[in-house]
Amino acid sequence: MTTTTSPPRTGTTRPARRTRRRLAPWAFLSPAIALFVVFLALPILYSVYMSFRTEQVSGLGLGADSRTEVWNGFSNYAQSLADPEFLASVGRVGIYGLLVVPTMLGLALLFALLLDSRRTRARGFSRISIFLPYAVPAVISSLLWGFLYLPGVSPFYYVFDQLGWDVPSLFSSDLVMFAVANIAVWGGTGFNMVVIYTALKAIPSELYEAAELDGCTQKGIALRIKIPIVVPSIIMTSVFSMIATLQVFAEPTTLKPLSNTISSTWTPLMKVYRDAFVRGDLYSAAATSVIIALATFVLSFGFLRLVQSRAFGQEK
Repeated sequence: MTTTTSPPRTGTTRPARRTRRRLAPWAFLSPAIALFVVFLALPILYSVYMSFRTEQVSGLGLGADSRTEVWNGFSNYAQSLADPEFLASVGRVGIYGLLVVPTMLGLALLFALLLDSRRTRARGFSRISIFLPYAVPAVISSLLWGFLYLPGVSPFYYVFDQLGWDVPSLFSSDLVMFAVANIAVWGGTGFNMVVIYTALKAIPSELYEAAELDGCTQKGIALRIKIPIVVPSIIMTSVFSMIATLQVFAEPTTLKPLSNTISSTWTPLMKVYRDAFVRGDLYSAAATSVIIALATFVLSFGFLRLVQSRAFGQEK
């Protein structure tokens, strides 16, 4: 009877396994990293590069060799910051943000508290109904609301006329800001509500029971327990809402053909689009886009630092 013996194990397999284990996460992340580099990182770097360049025309500008790309330094940035159209668009976005962010987050918090209440009925239907507008693309929702704003085709204005009410058009210069803000509030409240509502569902029920034993009402539980605990979620949704406010583009662009009160530079991103694809000034558009990106980062980071400093001061 013969027996076979396996060859002795060497120590080379363990380092190989360790290497494979270390490389496995990067193998799974490599598609996402490649897409991030190709479609996000490289375009950002190219925009920064283009923002420091300009086109120099020699002679009469006729011929392929008459236009050359040269270094322009910070001149594009200075030109963008001194542009009255850009400054006016920044002011409009600021007013737009003051209308949208507090209203949207206030409604989201209110709906989340109502859905979390024990007395609420049909929670599933209510939650889906509030969240459903967020699933509608911004272009489609802007078109829907745009036709509801037009006095000639809107059923609401027909009812107002039958009642004898003289209601001004929401596309007037005084109300167009509220018309655009209404679309953003209608579409964004559901997402923020779901975020806050998810944080509310994570609160242990023992806290509510202890508060009820102490004689606390539902209003007191909401003000003293629920809202303080979901403050981090409110801060997160506030940052997301501010970023979306600075990048508003789809709503006013879609409503622009329906109203004469919305110009092609109504928001900063609309001005970037006009400069790049209507006027063909890619260099100025790149500088303006970099300014918008830096402003978004500074505003978001500054808001987070302000909230953290206040929270740290209260803990002390």
